[in-house]
Amino acid sequence: MTATQIILLIAAYFGVLIIISYLTGKKSGNDAFFKGNKQSPWYVVAFGMIGASLSGVTFISVPGWIEASQFSYMQVVLGYIVGYLVIGTVLLPLYYRLNLTSIYTYLEERFGNYSYKTGASFFIISRIIGASFRLFLVANVLQIILFDELGVEFWQTVTITVLLIWLYTFKSGIKTIVWTDTLQTLFMLIAVGVAIYFVSESLNLEGQNILGFVLDSDLSKTFFFDDFKSGNYFWKQFISGAFIAIVMTGLDQDMMQKNLTCKTLKDAQKNMFWFTIVLTIVNFIFLSLGLLLTVYAQQNGIDAHKDDLFPILAKNHLSIGVFAFFLLGLIAAAYSSADSALTSLTTSFSIDILDIEKKHNPEKQVQIRKRIHILISLILILVIIAFKYIIKDASVIAKLFVFAGYTYGPLLGLYAFGLFTKWQVKDKIVPIIAILSPILSYIISVNSLKWFGFEFGFFILILNGLLTFIGLVLIRRK
Repeated sequence: MTATQIILLIAAYFGVLIIISYLTGKKSGNDAFFKGNKQSPWYVVAFGMIGASLSGVTFISVPGWIEASQFSYMQVVLGYIVGYLVIGTVLLPLYYRLNLTSIYTYLEERFGNYSYKTGASFFIISRIIGASFRLFLVANVLQIILFDELGVEFWQTVTITVLLIWLYTFKSGIKTIVWTDTLQTLFMLIAVGVAIYFVSESLNLEGQNILGFVLDSDLSKTFFFDDFKSGNYFWKQFISGAFIAIVMTGLDQDMMQKNLTCKTLKDAQKNMFWFTIVLTIVNFIFLSLGLLLTVYAQQNGIDAHKDDLFPILAKNHLSIGVFAFFLLGLIAAAYSSADSALTSLTTSFSIDILDIEKKHNPEKQVQIRKRIHILISLILILVIIAFKYIIKDASVIAKLFVFAGYTYGPLLGLYAFGLFTKWQVKDKIVPIIAILSPILSYIISVNSLKWFGFEFGFFILILNGLLTFIGLVLIRRK
């Protein structure tokens, strides 16, 4: 594709998003921005959440895992099902009963102000790093394939990228995102479908034979029960998947804010039920695409592995149509995650940190929310630029992204303690416990093979939550 064609594709894509923003943004205030006026159809929310769950990182990385890990990731996905069941039957009823805008308000009612601010702060830190990392990866891809050729600097690419997100979210926030995420999910799934079609055609597979080819391949081995010390041991990944779903969906303002836009609890639960089924199928499709791409690369002697597999094959070895849809799918996957992150960060900072609902009248709340929306956008730009020009080392950035995931451990511990015990805690000490737990978890994870001959893998989240829980037990009020 030429640079002009790529620019036209991106411009058309964002043109559609801005039209959606205009149509959904009429007569919108804070209730629309934060809660979507509680008028979102559950089936639209369910479909749109797929795109938000599968970021640009997933779009590129999951197909690249097959060569080294086969289908072991499906063990985690099966664990998700248990986690989403807990969300639908335990967390959603709690959130609707308390009529929450920010889910972290629960921590204030249960423990106190310090716990509340701690939970919200950990979410904000984690989301800023996570969203910045995802956008950094996509901005890098766009820089390499397009903007370097046009003489556009990386910081300019990032600024334009975030500005476009701000443009279609600033007015109606989550009300707009429920609909844009649906469109972006559709684009992403079409991109995967097109890639599967052309790759399977190149491998001389007919439509009815694709599933059989995938299932018969040695690369599709899914269950690993041999070595409990290994990172891909079934029960380790299955249990970890359940807890990952609980914390990264059920305890995440970004994901839950969409659920809370549904009219009733019953609608939100239907959304979660169908979302679980569709997400499981979509993950299997992504892994199947990865298997087909891996086989194609091996048969044609193409040196493309891990995160480079899909981009290299799409750009250099498959048709121009596949590359066009690859770009569209990549952008859709990245932006469906980033736009909701920007909105949820604005929501959490406005309500949890600044307490605008308690301190200001509705008109003043709107003014402050708009300023926070701009502030969060600027912070994302600065963090992404820092990744490029200050940190530079890709491995360090990746570790920073992983460590941001550790911040969900204290949330897991806090909510578990709140839901399953009746104890109160010394609220002022909670921030110390929440800081120490991920640090201790990281130290244990780095040395686990040497100390215990055991690789934690995704299981580290459970350890992190357990350490937080134990810390809360130690500081309970007697």
